[in-house]
Order: sequence, then C-alpha cells, then structure tokens
Amino acid sequence: MTQPVALVTGASAGLGVEFARQLSARGHRLVLAARRRDRLEALAKELGNARAVAIDLGEPGAAERLIADIAGAGEHVDVLVNNAGFGLKGKFAELDAVRQRAMIDLNVGALTDLCRAVAPGMIARKAGGILNVASTAAFQPGPNIAVYFATKAYVLSLSEALHEELKPHGVRVTALCPGPTRTEFGEVAGMGAGGSFDRLAMDAAPVVRAGLDGLERNRAIVITGALNKVGAWSTRLFPRAVVRKIAGAIKY
Repeated sequence: MTQPVALVTGASAGLGVEFARQLSARGHRLVLAARRRDRLEALAKELGNARAVAIDLGEPGAAERLIADIAGAGEHVDVLVNNAGFGLKGKFAELDAVRQRAMIDLNVGALTDLCRAVAPGMIARKAGGILNVASTAAFQPGPNIAVYFATKAYVLSLSEALHEELKPHGVRVTALCPGPTRTEFGEVAGMGAGGSFDRLAMDAAPVVRAGLDGLERNRAIVITGALNKVGAWSTRLFPRAVVRKIAGAIKY
C-alpha cells in the first residue's frame, strides 16, 4: 500500500490504456475505470498492480460510486487522470440530442465531479495531481463538432482555474491538450478516413508522456506537437470571426 494510487478513467482503450501503462512504469498502483469490463480486466492482469472498476461515468451519481469503491478498498487517489470522453461530428441540429447530452454529462459532468471528489483529500495531504484531458479543440469554436469543442473549452478553463487554486496547497493540476491522436476517438466521433484528423494524428505514447511530464512539473497547459502548438496559440492572433470560419472549413 506504499505505492501512490492513480485513477485513470476511460482506461479501456486509446490514451487511457497508455496512461495506465506509463503510470504503472512510473511506480503507481492503478484503479482503472471504464465501461468495458473485459478490456479493463485484461489490462489489469497485464500490469499486475492494477484493479478494474467497470462503470459508466456518464450515469448520474457514477463518480460518487467510483470514489466510494476506492475508499472501500482502503485507497485514496494520489493522481487523477480524467481521460474518459468522446466526440461527435455532425450538424448540431441533426445529431441525436440524447447522445449530445451524454457527451456533456461525461466530458464535463463526470470530470467535474471527480475533480471535486478528490481535491479536498489532496489539499489535506498537501500533495496530489489532477491531469484533465482537454484538446486543441479547446482553443476555438468548432462548427460541425460544436458540442465536443465546447466541452473541451470547459475542461481547459476549469483546469487553469484549479491550477491556480490548488497550487498553494501543493496540488498539481494540468490540462493536456492533444491534437488528433491515433486512438478509437476518430471512429467513434464519425471522422472520415483520409481527412485532416488521420493525416495529422500523433501516436498515443508521446502524447501521454508529455502530459505526465507536464503534470510532474505542474504546467497548467500541455499542448502536444509543434504544429498543434502553433495552431492553438495562433487563434489568439486573429479575430474570432476569422477563427470560426477557419475552424468550420476544416475537413475531418
């Protein structure tokens, strides 16, 4: 029980799997949370120092149940990686309304609930880290992927605020803002093959490494990839009307 405990959400695929592997290699015990029990249990068996909690964090009260499970196991969260989330591509007025609300509940609601659940304990221990997976989508509006971009803008804003609030207490908070990454995200979101998402995608391993390194150094924002950095910060140089038009013209 001497190893610090890292809670990784969305741990059944993509960045979540890579977060679990790299955190394990850095000496953490893992609590792996996601919907797909078979994948979680296979990953826990691979790592040897992890346990799986199959849960749909988009459901009401799910975050509270997850934290209760961790407390019941005699654990507390030393590092929280809020990775669970998904996107949807399409016209706002045409995409399924229930599915769009589910995206908000997971990308925003569950993430906020988990931050709130672990922050008091971290403050009391004067140690801990929260890594929230945002996106370069957070830096501009996203016509044709409107709700997803909006959720990631929220994640970035919340993370920056918590970074300042919790820093005096010895708690680190970082927003990881990757661009397109080779995971299941594009398929779930409905990104077409051969678009800019495929062409610009990075591998998961360097994205995760950059995020964890940034959290260790308590950087408020980590943007992965030189091109992504240029794209994210360049949005501050142009009028919002221009940024909107450019974002809406990108073919994913």
